[in-house]
Amino acid sequence: MIRGIALAGLLCVLGPTAGLGQTAAVQGTVVDSATATPLSLVRVEILRGAVRSVTTTDEHGRFRLSGIPTGIASLRITRIGYRPAGQSRVALAVAGGIEDGRAALRAQLTAQFLVTPAARRGAGLYGGLGVAVTGRRGSPGGGYLALLVGLEAAPGRRAGGWYAELGLAGGARIAAGWRGRWFPGWWRG
Repeated sequence: MIRGIALAGLLCVLGPTAGLGQTAAVQGTVVDSATATPLSLVRVEILRGAVRSVTTTDEHGRFRLSGIPTGIASLRITRIGYRPAGQSRVALAVAGGIEDGRAALRAQLTAQFLVTPAARRGAGLYGGLGVAVTGRRGSPGGGYLALLVGLEAAPGRRAGGWYAELGLAGGARIAAGWRGRWFPGWWRG
């Protein structure tokens, strides 16, 4: 079974005059996203420019890295048998309906972020941002920025499941239904 991994706490400690050329210390705790149990031997890596700092968590899931140049940095936490607690996907939704007595079509492409992608049971929260287009024969179409938040059944399962979402794209939209899923061959569990 592949489980999720999460960063439970993160603290960045800067000196009193942190600025150009200054460094920071980063510390935190890594836990299993389903059980909140601290995880040992997790690889923690921070990349800031050409500086790469790496450590592993102790038996209590804690880590500390120092000498990190101040500014925006990338943080990666990995452990065999776990995947990150948050994961992104691209979703394409196509729907048909009737508008003013004529057939209409809507297509929406969103980049979505799943909060609990490895969950095999229960509901999983997700959010997304993208574009939507609408059209019908004899009328000009419309294009909209799409923003959505939703819940879906067990996002880590291979089979499809229910979903419910609230979206904004040219107006408010509430949708619910059944979603099919396809996972690439490397998905195991």
